[in-house]
Amino acid sequence: MDGNTAKIDIYGGQDPRHIPAYTIAESARYLRIAPATLRSWVLGRKYPTQDGAGFFKPLISVPDSEERKLSFSNLVEAHILHSLRKIHTISIQDVRTAIQFSEKKLSIARLLLNQSLRASAGELFLDRYSELINLSKSGQLALKQILQAYLARVAWEEHEFPARLYPFLSNYFQSDEKKIVIDPAISFGRPIIKSKSISTQAIVDRIDAGEDITELASDYEIDRQEIEAAIYYERAA
Repeated sequence: MDGNTAKIDIYGGQDPRHIPAYTIAESARYLRIAPATLRSWVLGRKYPTQDGAGFFKPLISVPDSEERKLSFSNLVEAHILHSLRKIHTISIQDVRTAIQFSEKKLSIARLLLNQSLRASAGELFLDRYSELINLSKSGQLALKQILQAYLARVAWEEHEFPARLYPFLSNYFQSDEKKIVIDPAISFGRPIIKSKSISTQAIVDRIDAGEDITELASDYEIDRQEIEAAIYYERAA
């Protein structure tokens, strides 16, 4: 084959970050979010009123609501929204109000996909959100630290769009371990071991089939710790 032959475009010219690729169940598992919670963010939620039932509109706009699948960009939005639940039980309406307020003030579309959340936009959003839920000063400081930890798990490209997501290995977040990555341009956006682009699911399938961790590490030419990280990530949900 000619070395200059163009690479096959498996996405038909579309940006893989915006293609519906993840079911709600998959997304919830990858991000360590309760499926019911994620479903309400993506599809909206009914709530009782004196006149019957009201409806909170979704917080996250998916590419195709009929398919009910999230894109990689949606995963990043959900990942960042999840940080708010670490301090306070989330109110869909309060979060929406805070997001809309911040977007209007700063003229930013889709605030949760904007790297400026790490700076002035984040401060404005957190101030507004803290007012709405009456969060104490200590609570505000804790929420800011957690949001920053979640934002640090997102790799941003030159134009400030999310390019990769390093999910937490468990429900107890850490800020240093980044052995597992979700990259929409690799392995169809499924979680992989960062150093070798090996599917975490492939690792656990081979372990479940009876293979040894040391043998797998040698086979893939990676550290044993990376194999263990893949197993922990897949089985800690």
